[in-house]
Formats: sequence, structure tokens, C-alpha cells
Amino acid sequence: MAEAATPGVAEQTPGAAPQRAVPFDLSQAPNIEGFNPLPKVKDETFKEKFARKTKENPFVPIGCLGTAGALIYGLRAFHQGKTRQSQLLMRGRIFAQGFTVVAIIVGVFATALKPKQ
Repeated sequence: MAEAATPGVAEQTPGAAPQRAVPFDLSQAPNIEGFNPLPKVKDETFKEKFARKTKENPFVPIGCLGTAGALIYGLRAFHQGKTRQSQLLMRGRIFAQGFTVVAIIVGVFATALKPKQ
């Protein structure tokens, strides 16, 4: 009885180099059944992304600026020997950091609850 060749396996002739089966083509994206990737709309520049994120949640950059400002002025007051003012500014920095964290959390929840377009 003659043996049937299995599909997908090339027959080898004696003396020929064995052929390797390529599992997938690296020049193409893999085809995954049931997965449809979203088309890539456009690459954003840093400025465009920053402007979009600031419009979505303006309290995060405000909190970051407040934190940085309190830190800088607090360190400056500490360097000048104004310990009372330095302590107050460091407490203000902690408040500003807390405000920023809360703004981030609220922004994440607002984005999660927003209906997809």
C-alpha cells in the first residue's frame, strides 16, 4: 500500500537538504481568530497628548505645579534658616500631593465610566 503524503509537509528527495517549516511569517501581523485590533488613528506628539490629558483632567497638572512650588519654596526657606515657614510649606506640599493623587483617581474612574465612542 502506498503512503499518502501528509498535508503541509513537503516530500524530501534523497540527497536534498531538509526544508524547515516556518511557523509564521514575521513580516505580517499574526492572524488571531476572533481578534480585531483597532486601527491606529494617529501618533500624538508630546504636546498634543499633554494638551488632551490636561483638558480631560485639569486638576492633575494644577496639583503637580502646587506640589513642585511648595517643595521649591520650602527648600528655599529651609536653606535660608526660616524653619517655621519651611515646615508650613512642607505640610502644604503633602496636601498638594494628596490633592494630586485624588485628582488622578477621580480621573481614572471618570474615564472608566465614560461610554466608549
